[in-house]
Amino acid sequence: MDEINEKEIENISATFTQYTCPMHPEIIENYPASCPKCGMALEPMTAKSNDDSEDNQELNYMSKRFWISFTLALPVFIVAMINDLVPEYLPSGVSMLGIQWFLFILASPVVLWGGWPFFVRGYQSIKTWNLNMFTLIAIGVGSSYIYSIFALFLPEIFPPLMQTKEGLVHVYFEAAAVITTLVLLGQVLELKARGKTNSAIKTLLNLAPKQAHRIIDEDGNEEDINFELIHVGDKLRIKPGEKIPVDGIVLDGQSNLDESMITGESMLISKSKDDSLIGATLNKNGTLVMVAQRVGSDTMLSQIVHMVALAQRSRAPIQKLADTVSGYFVPAVVLFALLAFFGWWLWGPEPRLAYAIVAAVAVLIIACPCALGLATPISIMVGTGRAALFGILIKDAKTLETMERVNTLVVDKTGTLTEGKPKVTSLIVEDGFDKKDVLKYAASLERVSEHPLAEAVVEYAKDENIEFLHVDNFEAITGRGLVGNIENKKIVLGSENFLESLNISTKNMTEKANTLRKEGKSVVFMAIDSKFSAIIGIEDPVKLTSVYAIIELRAEGIKVVMLSGDNETTANAVAKKLGIDEIYANIMPEGKAKVIQQLQKSGEIVAMAGDGINDAPALASADVGIAMGTGTDVAIESAGITLIKGDLLGIVKVLKLSRATMKNIRQNLFFAFIYNSAGVPIAAGLLYPFFGILLSPVIAATAMSFSSVSVIVNALRLKNIKL
Repeated sequence: MDEINEKEIENISATFTQYTCPMHPEIIENYPASCPKCGMALEPMTAKSNDDSEDNQELNYMSKRFWISFTLALPVFIVAMINDLVPEYLPSGVSMLGIQWFLFILASPVVLWGGWPFFVRGYQSIKTWNLNMFTLIAIGVGSSYIYSIFALFLPEIFPPLMQTKEGLVHVYFEAAAVITTLVLLGQVLELKARGKTNSAIKTLLNLAPKQAHRIIDEDGNEEDINFELIHVGDKLRIKPGEKIPVDGIVLDGQSNLDESMITGESMLISKSKDDSLIGATLNKNGTLVMVAQRVGSDTMLSQIVHMVALAQRSRAPIQKLADTVSGYFVPAVVLFALLAFFGWWLWGPEPRLAYAIVAAVAVLIIACPCALGLATPISIMVGTGRAALFGILIKDAKTLETMERVNTLVVDKTGTLTEGKPKVTSLIVEDGFDKKDVLKYAASLERVSEHPLAEAVVEYAKDENIEFLHVDNFEAITGRGLVGNIENKKIVLGSENFLESLNISTKNMTEKANTLRKEGKSVVFMAIDSKFSAIIGIEDPVKLTSVYAIIELRAEGIKVVMLSGDNETTANAVAKKLGIDEIYANIMPEGKAKVIQQLQKSGEIVAMAGDGINDAPALASADVGIAMGTGTDVAIESAGITLIKGDLLGIVKVLKLSRATMKNIRQNLFFAFIYNSAGVPIAAGLLYPFFGILLSPVIAATAMSFSSVSVIVNALRLKNIKL
């Protein structure tokens, strides 16, 4: 295979880049363009890393137009202001006609070249009847510029009252030029601010190392290769202080790793042979040899970036309000501008036509609907990106919005409230049975099972050097137990109720089983050939963080409900340690979903946190499903939120984040509504009868340009909230 250099890889990946609109994520193009609905510049669906060489074409494009336009518009503005306010400061011999020609020559490139993208987008919006901010800008700037052209070249067609003694008519070239420049400035500031909303994804992308050391022979010789050229099965050496390039397994060595960039957990994790490694985590002090298992888009980091990108492009239900208003907004503004024009023309003071044009242009320019459209998606982008940096993956904006209203949290016990690393603490054998044989049969049967408690029995047997046996006719009855044949004996493992349903009496061990349960331990009952043979006591320690999380959740007004398939005594013992008052014990997998539905019928907004396959139906039934990232893929796929660290404190963080994000969105919508509600009447001349103030189109353009930027800046405050 020919070697591909890094530049070629970047070119190849760029070929497949698609672009979308932050306000209309359903718009997807294979090339940079403007949105056919709102006119905004499309941005890449997949963010690039914060590389200094990254080329933001749209930002460079607008920046170039802004600086050239600014250079030309500044003298236009200065000369026009001097002429209007202090004409005596103009050089002697300079005529009014000469000044108008000066303004025309300098303003024309600004309007016709600098503002050309706005006219194109405005034309497209009218052509497709997707009226937007560029419709208003094109009409406003175009009207003032065309009016000034007629005033300069054909002043005689205007009423005598609008003409000076020299037969000239006042022109608005400076307004057209300055408005265009201010709109360009607004675009530059907006594009820069929008770039910051993707900073979370870029931060994640920057975590991946650029190169790796691939071992190429049995002698341990290595070569440095580009990160993108790593294949599944490659052996890689990671030296102290280097990042793990891809997901894989340790083959040799021992070290401590910092996985905080993925899990949010600052404590170092010890890694040795056969332990799993996550790409982009930091190797601190030892040298490791690993084998690559997941590369490219299959790594955990890539999946996280993908999920965050999808969430950022999703639409929250609250967005429907802004969409509905925006649909009627631009036509209403155009109508309002026409009313302002005819109102001033018919009833305003002389020169009426000039006042009418100024008022109409000011209305068109100030009424930018962009701030209204950006209010929700920008906050969602920042909020979901912030969550990802804490190891919290939010599937979509609807989940984030719903989480704000949650008042009840239902949590599964095993693996959610507990460590999910159970250990056998007791093996009590009935008289007449050999302890070693009992353990041999139990471990052999459990080895075929996927239940969390099964691994504890298997590990216990390994520690006792027990030999595993072949199992025939294995059957797992979900939530109840296991059945299988070993050495022509029928082995049954499961709950007390399961054995009783098979007419196997467990009365001899009831007292001992209850003693274990009061200690918070799970008890597995066992029978050999329909004869009760033993009980196995298994302890799954409660996570320390679960205790703190329950306290904080209750402080936030959240009712916590615990579900457990364990006996009521065991469940009560665990609940007591955690301070949980409401529990449901002896719950089968299908029963978990029913509990969720019962709570919902009583008016509760329910979030469910779980980690097992048997939690998937409940996670799907809840208003918000929260999967522990340490759990199964099925649970994660069924959930709207994934906690990579598998820590309930993540729920506290996402609750605070959802409330802050929704508050931020409402602030944005409020400011956008108030801005337009107040700005349009003022631009139309509402203050003129009382204070003699008529809003200049230049001031209107300034207000319009900064309205969108203010919404983005407000959304960026979410990056600094305390979680």
